[in-house]
Amino acid sequence: MASPIARASELTPADPTKRPVAMVTGASSGIGLAIAQQLATSGYNLAICARRENRLAEVANTLRRQNIDVLSQVVDLRDESQILSFFTAVKRQWNQLDVLINNAGLGHKESLMSGETEAWREMLEVNVLALCICTREAISLMQPVNKGHIVHVSSMSGHRVPAITGVYSATKFAVRSLTETLRRELRASNSAIRITSVSPGIVETEFAQKYHQSADQAAQTYSQFPVLQAVDIANAVSYALSQPAHVEVNDILVRPTHQES
Repeated sequence: MASPIARASELTPADPTKRPVAMVTGASSGIGLAIAQQLATSGYNLAICARRENRLAEVANTLRRQNIDVLSQVVDLRDESQILSFFTAVKRQWNQLDVLINNAGLGHKESLMSGETEAWREMLEVNVLALCICTREAISLMQPVNKGHIVHVSSMSGHRVPAITGVYSATKFAVRSLTETLRRELRASNSAIRITSVSPGIVETEFAQKYHQSADQAAQTYSQFPVLQAVDIANAVSYALSQPAHVEVNDILVRPTHQES
């Protein structure tokens, strides 16, 4: 069973309009969905976005059954105007943002020697540029109260370079750098906003099938040993969010026990 976020009771009064607000990108499935579910259980009002309208609507309806406010919006993170529209909607509805989960990301099996430019561009725009835009806009909502927490869902591919990861691994190394860059900028500005990066190893989601474009290859990936589940990453995020204000968990690496690298 997933552990609720500790100390949430201190932040979540009965009045839904007074509860903390969390935004989760890529919340329609996998890790993003698991994180959104845990945040809802802990009493956060939620702003969720994804590209798949039907799936997103189903998730929003399920979350609302937990007696929280949910704002859902279809967002293509390659389109800055759609990102800004989403943040405008959050400000209009709550005029606050306490947690940003930069979860959305994707990978294409495109080598550096012969990969397709458009596939490279999509990974860079979603995994790096959109993360930067969301972070900037979140901080603009957090700064007036000088508190908040930003979480980047990254990858072990940002800590070592597996074979045939091409530009995907480079985008995750960028996330790792951006995490530390943001930490230093926040400290230089004497901000109390915190930043965390969570880097999963192999997690059973839709990622492998999309990456390999093969259901058989995905099944092989997830059957070689007991792999992580999305809730395992949600638990890691919960741990970081649950720490007292003077504790900043900067980097969490989470592998299946039997994953070698």
